Amino acid sequence: MKSSERMEIGDVAAAYGLGTHVLRHWEQMGVLTPGRTGAGHRVYGPSDVARVALILLGKKAGLSLDQIRELLGEDADRDRRLALYRQHHAELRERVVAVQASLAIVEHALECPAEDFTTCPDFQAKVAGQIPPRLRP
Repeated sequence: MKSSERMEIGDVAAAYGLGTHVLRHWEQMGVLTPGRTGAGHRVYGPSDVARVALILLGKKAGLSLDQIRELLGEDADRDRRLALYRQHHAELRERVVAVQASLAIVEHALECPAEDFTTCPDFQAKVAGQIPPRLRP
């Protein structure tokens, strides 16, 4: 895309495999601000196309649109960005631990020699560990 080239919303959305409603929503959320023609139609230049890629990268990293808006906002200073990244890092670490625990359960169920994995003592111990103490027999 040349620096002077402009694209319509449908073309940008199709290039990224998105619906046009997604780009409109991002604009409404304040993370994307395409230009407008004299008739009010959205036009996307190279910086807008790069911004879409940046938003998608943030979404892939698990950031919400609110977080992305805060990170990319003109008033976001380094300290605020670092605080947000630290918080998100901690949340991702928690999710990694949870996913690893889930993976261990599934792997055990796949390899369990019991005819019915729900009768396996290891599995039953995991189930018992999920029951709140005040509800345990």
